[in-house]
Amino acid sequence: MKIPFNKPFIVGKELDYISRAVDGGHLSGDGQYTKKCHQWLEQRLRSPKALLTHSCTAALEMAAILSDIKPGDEVIMPSFTFVSTANAFVLRGGVPVFIDIRRDNLNLDERLIEAAITPKTKAIVAVHYAGVPCEMDSIMATAGNNDLYVIEDAAQALLSTYNGRHLGAIGHFGCLSFHETKNVISGEGGALLINDPAHSERAEIIREKGTNRSKYFRGQVDKYTWVDIGSSYLPSELVGAFLYAQLEQADQIVETRCRLFQRYLTLLRTLEDAGKIRLPYINSVHGCNGHMFYIITGSEGERMALIDNLKKLEIHAVFHYIPLHSSPGGMKYGRTRGSMCVTEELSGRVLRLPLYFEMQDDDVDRVSDAIIAFYS
Repeated sequence: MKIPFNKPFIVGKELDYISRAVDGGHLSGDGQYTKKCHQWLEQRLRSPKALLTHSCTAALEMAAILSDIKPGDEVIMPSFTFVSTANAFVLRGGVPVFIDIRRDNLNLDERLIEAAITPKTKAIVAVHYAGVPCEMDSIMATAGNNDLYVIEDAAQALLSTYNGRHLGAIGHFGCLSFHETKNVISGEGGALLINDPAHSERAEIIREKGTNRSKYFRGQVDKYTWVDIGSSYLPSELVGAFLYAQLEQADQIVETRCRLFQRYLTLLRTLEDAGKIRLPYINSVHGCNGHMFYIITGSEGERMALIDNLKKLEIHAVFHYIPLHSSPGGMKYGRTRGSMCVTEELSGRVLRLPLYFEMQDDDVDRVSDAIIAFYS
């Protein structure tokens, strides 16, 4: 049987809630299930304000607007990330300034931020790769000393924590993803966490096409009108219904993924001990969510040979990002600060293994056995 890299799943009352949303006659967004999702995110993550969006990309775009990014403003971020992390700021005329990543956890190297700051710097984007937290205390301190915004790209980090605080709820803004490849899913979908209440009202306006529609529905104005820039960042109520059923089971989902993660770790430890591969970074102090299991091979050629070998065994493993600074878009719209040697070295060696909620222990065993056989 084939083992896919990812498999979307239903875990609870998704279809029931969708049916209820249809019967309720409100499908266009911000209905009862969207509001339930907002409440869950605010209470569970301890964020003052949460707003569902149609994607994490949309949440990042909203964060760029709320951070008042203007043409020429610089935004410090890792190059080892998805294109949306940079694109959201480029759309506002911002310039991504790429810095290198840490060798241990593949997150941006917080020690390099200070040297990358110029009079044009407006914000720092902390991408929590594989749900493992960036060093947020250091990042927040640097941002505070230089009057910069901090945007957390927590697309992979729902229910991961840093010093007891949930990722996404530490910086000024946090951006979440519910894409079908994430832990908690709605097909497409995302959320923006607004952790500074001073931005809450404007966030609602930007999300509602630049209108004060939310205030109208709360009875605060007698009619709504265009008051600011914005776009249609709301998801359908069907998305909210599906997502709320998943959020209800979020702990079970994370527990299952962490168990599978640990099984991989145990089975492949002998290969790391033998110096054949490197296993994912583990930090017992900060909580991780079992989002991703990856290995780091000895070379890019070795990675491709392993991918091809697994494919013959009907096991789908994938590599991750092409570094943005070396992409045509990155070279056109951004710039680097300092050496990118760690990014360039490790990005060619990272291999993501299958990991999904309905995966069985036998599937993990089969993938692990195939990798061990390859290196034997």
